[in-house]
Amino acid sequence: MQESGFVDYITMSSNILFSGKNAADLKTLKTETFYNRVIRSKYNADDYLLGVERVSDDYRAIFEEFKNLPNVVFLIDPPYLSTDCKTYKSDKYWKLTDYLDVIKIIDQRSYFYFTSNKSQIIELCEWIGSYSETIKNPFSGAEIRTAYGVVNFGAKYTDIMIFKNV
Repeated sequence: MQESGFVDYITMSSNILFSGKNAADLKTLKTETFYNRVIRSKYNADDYLLGVERVSDDYRAIFEEFKNLPNVVFLIDPPYLSTDCKTYKSDKYWKLTDYLDVIKIIDQRSYFYFTSNKSQIIELCEWIGSYSETIKNPFSGAEIRTAYGVVNFGAKYTDIMIFKNV
């Protein structure tokens, strides 16, 4: 079988596998057990991002290219601190310094930052801001929205979106 085009295995697999499961590629998807209830609605994203330039690259390269341009909003969705990072296409493990570098980059910028209660990044930043005279909490002054979810009978989580417009 020959493949062509782009397949978003993570999104697709989250709709056909049991709750909380996903697969980053076809090989992994073939090893999983499929859930018997597939959402039957058609996905239609026509014109959803009309007029928006979408750029996907290493965060450092994107920041360097766009840091001085007006009307730029950074969308940050790193692996959650202290969680499994296997679905990210990276040949290295994200370390604490990577999280802190991302947060340093968004200082004085407009952003949307996604995290979860599975991560302790908010608590870490609050602690840094309260005990440092030179480093402030990077999320200070930002707005926070939460959404609660249930993965299965025993697993619950809170998705967190932090955003700031400067």
